[in-house]
Amino acid sequence: MHDRVTGNTTEGHEVADGSVMNDPIGDRIRAALESADLTAIAALLDADVTWGAPDDEAPACRNRREVLAWYQRGRDAGVRAHVTEVVVHGDRVLVGLLVTGRSAPDEAGGEVPRWQVLSLAGDRVVDIRGFDDREEAAARAGIAP
Repeated sequence: MHDRVTGNTTEGHEVADGSVMNDPIGDRIRAALESADLTAIAALLDADVTWGAPDDEAPACRNRREVLAWYQRGRDAGVRAHVTEVVVHGDRVLVGLLVTGRSAPDEAGGEVPRWQVLSLAGDRVVDIRGFDDREEAAARAGIAP
């Protein structure tokens, strides 16, 4: 489904009401994640980026090196992700993914839907939180489900 862009702006980023938008940071995030290019991903990340579960006060990844190592381990294990949506809302970005190569034999075709909420400081990702539920992720990003 392709939704239109509202054209509203918040903190320099266009606010989209769906998965299609024209925001440079959103485009960079989509391209980096789709390519799984660690150099492109690294260029998005703040040196002190964190990554963890939604309310984890001690996230598993606490810097760029650890996040990139996590991506590399997944890639080495055969995990792949197809980006299904990128919605920029102010300093938050909702990213929808279809993940394959995980232990999810009961899910349709081995694909598992997952969402991430990225927090931005300027054009750098400073925090990543992973979600199993789009509604919860969208709420965390300040986006109506």
